[in-house]
Amino acid sequence: MATLVAIGYPDEATAERARETVQRLESELIIQADQVAAVSRDAEGKYHVHTTHGGASAGAGAMWGGFWGMLFGLLFFMPFLGAAFGAAVGALGGHFADYGVGKEFIEQVRNKVKEGTSALFLLLGQVTTDRVVEAFKAGPKFEIIASNLSHEQEEKLKAAFAS
Repeated sequence: MATLVAIGYPDEATAERARETVQRLESELIIQADQVAAVSRDAEGKYHVHTTHGGASAGAGAMWGGFWGMLFGLLFFMPFLGAAFGAAVGALGGHFADYGVGKEFIEQVRNKVKEGTSALFLLLGQVTTDRVVEAFKAGPKFEIIASNLSHEQEEKLKAAFAS
């Protein structure tokens, strides 16, 4: 199972720079990120999304684009679209359960990605943890918002970045 991690930044631009760091780490074979998306929210509340689809074909890229679109719809737009739309999209929730995207994950992300902030979303395969921790700790301040790791695994990850 792939690991989904959401990392929050206190400004609009940093998640995009972190996405570029992930691409560098991929080229160095330190991390295998199946999918990466940087989301920023400007002062007016508008969302901006930049995704990386790895070496995906056009068809796979479209599929992953649909994945991100539905995920970000659930995360950021569901509260505004009303109950009828919510019921229709609620049926899609089972699809995201496979990636560990439950109610708690959604609420954590919604509560953290506010105006003037950004977040990096990673769907990870293989990771050389110590090298990734080293690369991210050297950069700007961030917060692990949510993941589909067990609570114990997530606490270990947070502790690694805090030390």
